[in-house]
Formats: sequence, structure tokens, C-alpha cells
Amino acid sequence: MTTVAGLPASSGAEAAATGDGLPPVRDWPAPELKGTEFDPVLAELMQEGPVTRIRLPHGEGWAWLLTRHDDVKAFTNDPRFSRAAVMERDVTRLAPHFIPSKEAVGVQDPPHHTTLRRAVAPAFTSRGVERLRERAQAMLDELVDRLVAQGPPADLTEQVLAPFPLAVVCEVMGVPEADRPRMHAWTVRILSSAEGAERSEEAKRAMCGYFAERLRTQPEGEDVLGLLAAAVARGEVSATEAVGLALLIQIGGEAVTNNTGNMLYLLLTRPELADRLRTDRDLRPAAIDELLRYIPHRNSVGLSRIAMEDMEIRGVRIAAGDAVYVSYLAANRDPEVFPDPDTIDFTRSPNPHVAFGHGPHYCVGGMLARLESELLVGTLLDRLPDLRLAVPEDELRWRPGALIRGPEGLPVTW
Repeated sequence: MTTVAGLPASSGAEAAATGDGLPPVRDWPAPELKGTEFDPVLAELMQEGPVTRIRLPHGEGWAWLLTRHDDVKAFTNDPRFSRAAVMERDVTRLAPHFIPSKEAVGVQDPPHHTTLRRAVAPAFTSRGVERLRERAQAMLDELVDRLVAQGPPADLTEQVLAPFPLAVVCEVMGVPEADRPRMHAWTVRILSSAEGAERSEEAKRAMCGYFAERLRTQPEGEDVLGLLAAAVARGEVSATEAVGLALLIQIGGEAVTNNTGNMLYLLLTRPELADRLRTDRDLRPAAIDELLRYIPHRNSVGLSRIAMEDMEIRGVRIAAGDAVYVSYLAANRDPEVFPDPDTIDFTRSPNPHVAFGHGPHYCVGGMLARLESELLVGTLLDRLPDLRLAVPEDELRWRPGALIRGPEGLPVTW
């Protein structure tokens, strides 16, 4: 039996706490939570040990859960855990349906995973993202102009936080403006369990069909669909793989809506934070990183991996074939890495958060999402200095059944 590369050696206390090496299986119902409340079940699991066992609402059996920051980083870089193997198993999971298609980059292992990501990498380099800054700012200004012209009160989510990320990701993808409303409708259904698995699968099939048709006619270019069309023509990726990658990038791009919704919710309910960012513009990049660390950007956990051989993590035996999850949310609250982790500290340094993941599956659009968040927060703070909630905080509602948590709406006035 081997240990996981880079993980700390297990201590006697940790090994003793696990008894025979098999902690009890904890049911994790992933309840609907309000605001930026930290999942109380996850908080208990963090206290129970660095390696626990969980059972989620759907799928079969149980899975391991890692919550320590160091463990999460080591695990996600370890090639002995496979994402591709998950496709052959009905692993316990949060969603009633399995979102990625079998050929999607999110469920591939290196080296093929590396080839798939390389196909779209030019659109997401720092140069590629910065090239989009001016266009993104112009699109955002147009939305805010419309908001100001209409006057208060207004739903910030409906009028800015939803259409802006949709416009940006469609711009990056090469999706025409006329097709953006249905892209948004499909994404909402794919990422929600509220309407049932069949409705989500139906939306996924529709989006995949759209991308399959576009890739057959898309000219080569700098947008994602153009890059994928060129990669297919060169024989580097299959048409089916290109469709799966396009789907994940498209639906991932709209996660910014919920993430920035949570950010604005925090700034509107803690006005001292907003005031600080209005007076100290230089603090804003660090503040975005701290908000990314703090907000619960998803419910429960994402995709698992399968152990391909027997190994040991902190004194606990992980058998070949076992499913293993990591919690990026827990890692971002690890007190050994982030002192006073439940406090928002805009001066936190260093801030090695893993809000965009870690290792080979680090979010391909991470830099783009950070850019969008900086533009949204900065523009709204500067242009609407009196921005505030138009309803009592307890009247806000969060998206039901959403895999990525966020407010349904943010009624504001100014």
C-alpha cells in the first residue's frame, strides 16, 4: 500500500480516530441554504476528521471525502485517481443526473485531458482574457446605462448579473447574440435538479445538438467554437469531444452570475465592506480573491474520482475502486491555511484559495471569471454609490435545486 503523494504522514491521533480505518458513513442531504451560510453538515464533517465517508442524495453506495487544504491539493494532482473511471460507475452524487457527457474534458484523465484543454487554451490565456476586457466593459456599461435609465427599484440579477456573464461567455464561445436566450434557458435547466433529471437531460441534449451543428459550419478563429472546429479538422479531438467541451465551458461561464450574486449580496448586507472598496480601489483585486475564497460557490461537492490502486491517506486505507470527493469549500476554510477563516479579510495574504479548483482540472475559465467579477463589482460600486437592497434581507430567495448556489434575484435601489 502506498500513501498519496504530497500528503502529510498520518498522526497517531488521526489513525486512532478512524478505528478500523472506516469512519461511519454520513448522509449528506445537501439542504437548501440561504445567503452565504456555510453548510452545517460540511462543517461537522470537517470537525470529524480529514478523511470521512459520505452518502449523497443520488447514486449508489458511499464515497470518501477529503476536506484539508493540503490533502485537496495533493489529491487533485495525483494521477492515481481517475475522473474517466467515474463514467462507468453510479457513484453517490448530489444531482439526480450526471451533467458531463462521456467525452467531456471534465471526465478525462491526462494525457488526453491535456490535449482537449490545449485546443481551447488560446481563448483563456492572460493575453486572450485581457484582449476581451475592453469589449466586456463596454457590454457591462451598456447594461448599467439601461439600469440607470430605467431607474430604481430594479432586480440587479435580472438586469445585470445574469445577462453580463451570458454575453461574455457567448462572446468567448462565438455564439451569436440571437441564440443567447436559449443558451441561458438550457444552462439553468442543466444546472438545476428542481425540474427533474429528464428535463435537465433534455436541455443537455439540446445544447449538445446546437454545438454539434455550429461546429460543422463554424469558421476557424479565436473564439472557442472556432478553435474547436480547427482542432477537429486537424484530427486532435473528435467532434463529440469538442461538443462535450463546449457544453462545459458554456454552462460554467454562467456560474459567474451566482458567484457575483453572492458577492454583491455580501457587499449590500455589509455596507462597511462596500464602502472600503469604494474608497480604496487598489484593494479590489485582493477583495475579489477573498470573496471567492469565502462564498459557498456551489452546493455540496462536484465530481468524484476513482482510486486506481490501494493507498493510504492520513492513516485511512483507500481501496482500489473507491470513489473519493474533495471539498474546495472546506479547503478554503481550513484554519491551518487561512487564520480566522470565517472572517472576510480583504488584506488576507497570502490567499491560496482553491475556488477554481486545483491541478489538471483547474477551471479553464478561471481568469475570465475573475475579470468579470472585478468589472461587475467595480462598475456597480463606482456608478451606483448609494446602491442598497430594496427589500429586507430575509425576503431574498436563493435558487432552489441549484448545483451552484446564488440568489434568484437582488432587488435594489439607489
